[in-house]
Amino acid sequence: MKIAIVGAGIIGVTTAWELASDGHEVMVFERRGAAAEESSFANAGVVAPGYVTPWAAPGMRGKVLRSLLSTHGSVKLRWPLSGRDLGWMMLWQRACKLETYLANRARMQRLAFYSRTRLHQITEARELSYERSDGYLVLLRTKRDKKMVQPGLEVLRQAGTRFREVDADEARRIEPALSTEPALAGAIHLPDDEVANCRQFALLLKWEAEALGAQFHFNCDLAPFNRAAPTELRLASGSDGLRFDAVVVCAGVASAELLRPLGLRIPLAPVYGHSISAQIREPLNAPRSAVMDERFKVAISRLGLRVRVAGSAEIGGSLGTMHPDALRTLYKVLQDWFPGAVTLQAGVQQWKGARPMLPDGPPIIGPSGVPGVWLNLGHGSSGWALSCGSARVLADQMAGHDPGIDLEGLGIERLLQH
Repeated sequence: MKIAIVGAGIIGVTTAWELASDGHEVMVFERRGAAAEESSFANAGVVAPGYVTPWAAPGMRGKVLRSLLSTHGSVKLRWPLSGRDLGWMMLWQRACKLETYLANRARMQRLAFYSRTRLHQITEARELSYERSDGYLVLLRTKRDKKMVQPGLEVLRQAGTRFREVDADEARRIEPALSTEPALAGAIHLPDDEVANCRQFALLLKWEAEALGAQFHFNCDLAPFNRAAPTELRLASGSDGLRFDAVVVCAGVASAELLRPLGLRIPLAPVYGHSISAQIREPLNAPRSAVMDERFKVAISRLGLRVRVAGSAEIGGSLGTMHPDALRTLYKVLQDWFPGAVTLQAGVQQWKGARPMLPDGPPIIGPSGVPGVWLNLGHGSSGWALSCGSARVLADQMAGHDPGIDLEGLGIERLLQH
């Protein structure tokens, strides 16, 4: 088939690779000037399937309200709040019911474990070399943090995730550079999880897809779809239409506007996150892999010769406004655990990205209901962890093959139930 893919983030690139591997003629259209320039650009890089869970969870509304009142709270509302944001929050609240949460958590984790396996298969088969390291350590500052994390540990057990509860001394043996200054009641060590550079992987896989014949076209701002010809693409500035046998939409938050003329109302909203990346000054003072501060929901990752600190979740506001409070929290957590690890005087990359989130958690993968239009979108903060599996699942669906994974609840039908 002749297939167009809209979007060249990690989801679009992995989808292009899988479809090109299956022998299709693939063309990718991206509004930015290069691949992986938006949500995939400077995320935390953590691949931890057992920690891939929906935002919409019982008790989450109370946690968000408490966070709003905290200086270093992990969730913030920013002005202006659009009608889209308010509508998304209403759907999110409805999805916080226990039964809904449990179903969506199971869906996301099935896909996450499958995706990690596919990531390793691709890496080994194509001999890809990118910044990565093994192991993930969740830091628990107080006894209260240890108590609060227990339900999450039961989730890990049910998912079959290998982990250990360790005390502070053992945590510092795993990550010797951890400062002894902050209180540390213990940690959760997940040896099978990892941190890897999402953007590097995306660029490498793009080249592999191009070697199979896939074509990437950048600086292409596409016009919304046309109901009369849904598999025909045109530039927003005006151009002759290009017709395809199928179109796959992987355009992040922009997907909703593109699909609206087809009668598809996708409740996607951007939930913004921040990161800072800095050169390592002293390797012995830097993390070996990745740690998560459970109190502040901030990840600190070792990516080659740099350390990346990522966190925060902002609803509302705009992509172009970098909030000092969010950055201060990142610097605080880095200084707490790895003081002196990086050079902060110059060359620090500060970044803000928009996570394309659906209100109930799991992405939408599969046919849109409009002939020829397929969806692979709404991965939110788990895009990197879910990308390789999502792409393989979609390619199998398009070929009429059994993906070998339960796809219940990952189709657009789930949204129609709201």
